[in-house]
Amino acid sequence: MKWEQIGQQHCSVARSLAEIGDRWTLLLVRDAIMGAKKFEEYLERSGAARNIVTDRLNKLCIAGILEKHLYQEKPDRFEYRLTDKGKDLYPVLIGLLAWGDKWHSDGGGPPIELTHRACAKVTRAIPHCSECSEPMEFGSTRTHLRDPARPYWFFE
Repeated sequence: MKWEQIGQQHCSVARSLAEIGDRWTLLLVRDAIMGAKKFEEYLERSGAARNIVTDRLNKLCIAGILEKHLYQEKPDRFEYRLTDKGKDLYPVLIGLLAWGDKWHSDGGGPPIELTHRACAKVTRAIPHCSECSEPMEFGSTRTHLRDPARPYWFFE
């Protein structure tokens, strides 16, 4: 299978990776979540080459994750702002943040801390069940195919 075909699987993970799964895209989403709006901010924060940032920002706009807003004319300059679809990637990013803090720490503590606005305390990402609020950890859920005739590795 070629990477370009990954989004054809009958699997939400594969389809999501087809849209945001290359090595620069999630870093640009991270930067948007952390307040970047202008092209130069994305360029500086991501460390990617100009052509890569241009390409990925355009793809994120086409995917509906970012929106382009004109903020200057002659020359035209744009801000790239998160859409609701883009904001919905926040739990994905803080999940990666928590995983990286645990498994890739340099021993000096996490490079980024999250402070919960409601209680003003430093917090960490822990997914909870939407029904009973218990923490969701490996082994605490069961997975099943909704339609066994169409397994997740099935190509459409």
